[in-house]
Amino acid sequence: MTDLTKLTITEALKGLKEKKFSAIELTKEYLNKMESCRELNAYVLETPEKALEQAKAADEKYKNGTNGALEGIPLGIKDLFCTRGIRTTACSHILDGFVPPYESTVTQKLLDAGAVFLGKLNMDEFAMGGSNETSFYGPAVNPWSKDKKLVAGGSSGGSAANICAAATGTDTGGSIRQPSAFCGVTGIKPTYGRCSRYGIIAFASSLDQAGPIAKDVRDCAVMLKNMAGHDV
Repeated sequence: MTDLTKLTITEALKGLKEKKFSAIELTKEYLNKMESCRELNAYVLETPEKALEQAKAADEKYKNGTNGALEGIPLGIKDLFCTRGIRTTACSHILDGFVPPYESTVTQKLLDAGAVFLGKLNMDEFAMGGSNETSFYGPAVNPWSKDKKLVAGGSSGGSAANICAAATGTDTGGSIRQPSAFCGVTGIKPTYGRCSRYGIIAFASSLDQAGPIAKDVRDCAVMLKNMAGHDV
C-alpha cells in the first residue's frame, strides 16, 4: 500500500470514498508517523484514542453515505485554538492544564465536516514569535533538518511539520506564511474576517487570522472552505 501520509486531502478523500483504505487505517498511519517523528517536537499533546474514535465514526458514515466534506481526514490543531475537553495552552506555562469547556468556531466547523483530530501542535508562546523557539514545550524542529536542527518558523511551527494531512494555523504578521515557506508546505492567510476568531487565544485581534497549512494549494482551498464562515 502507498504511504498514506503522502496523500493530499483530495487523494485521501478519493481513496476513502472508493474504499481503498479506511479512515482508521489512514489515522493509524499518521499516528505511526507522529511516533517516528517525535524529535521534531511538532505535537505538544497527542490524542490518539480520540482520533481513532473519530475515525471509526467516519468509516460508519462512509458506509451509510452520510460522510462530510472532510470525513476521516486526520488534522493537527494549533494549540491556539480552544478545543472542548482537550488541553489548550497557547504553548504557555500560564495556561498549563487549561481544558476549555467550549470549541472554537473554526475547529467546530472542521469537526462538523468529519475531520479527525490527531492532537495539538507546537507554536511560539501566545503566538508571539517567528521561529517557534519561545514555546514552553521547547522549539519545533524543521523536518528538513539533517545534522543541525533548523527552526521551523513561527509561530505555527508545529503546523508546518507535515505530520498530519493538514493543520490549522494563525497569522498575525507571518505566522502561517513563514513556517510554510521554511518547511516546504503551503499556507494561506485569508482575508481578515473570512474565518471566525471565536475561541482563538488572541495576540492582536485586529490582525489575527485563522488559516490552513497543507500539502498543496488545492488542499488549502478545501480546508479554507470548511474553516470559513460566521459564528452560528
